[in-house]
Amino acid sequence: MTTRPTLLGYVRADALSCAEELAAATDSLAAFASAEGFTLGTVYTERDTAESAAFHALLEEVKRSDVRAVVVPAMNHLGSVGTPAALRQHLEFHQAQVWAVNSAK
Repeated sequence: MTTRPTLLGYVRADALSCAEELAAATDSLAAFASAEGFTLGTVYTERDTAESAAFHALLEEVKRSDVRAVVVPAMNHLGSVGTPAALRQHLEFHQAQVWAVNSAK
């Protein structure tokens, strides 16, 4: 049996309006991972965008592990401590491909 590669998730709670949307966003990451042939690993949830602790923890896991893929509900979730494009480039610099479940947002 082949082991599926791990995909990490990142969600900004302030980009969502309620706890139900946060749960739905996390479920969408799991569905995306499964559909694309990954196992969903840790989903980092940013609750304090001023601190960006979850993003930094995600980046540290990317740096120290073999994980090479990150998924977000939409690219605007990468906009907590900079522009979405800049944060995406930062992850890609460390060889992590970034996907958005909903690329229209």
